[in-house]
Amino acid sequence: MEINKDLVAASATPLVLAILSEGDSYGYAIIKRVGELSGGELAWTDGMLYPILHRLERNGYVKAIWGESETGRRRKYYQLTKAGAEHLERQRRQWHLVDLALRASGSSPSTRHRKKDDDSHAGG
Repeated sequence: MEINKDLVAASATPLVLAILSEGDSYGYAIIKRVGELSGGELAWTDGMLYPILHRLERNGYVKAIWGESETGRRRKYYQLTKAGAEHLERQRRQWHLVDLALRASGSSPSTRHRKKDDDSHAGG
């Protein structure tokens, strides 16, 4: 299924923060984890992720720290800050409300129109 770009953009910050709430991580691993969490439906690129990480860092939601990879090369790891954890909880509550609203809508537009048509014929 192709996911609308607006929805991908809106979900990017909470997804990154949620992944970092599991523990420190680096760019490629975050991209891989997004793919795992979405069952392969979301395929992020470096060009999408790094601007998000840099913005989150500027806002104080993540902290970048240099570390070493398994091969001994320097790698930048990202760590969720206390402010980032608080922001993630706010985002989760907001997404939960959106999810509740969508589920409460009850039916697709075509089903609602059919029901209205059925109701109008029932009385006549």
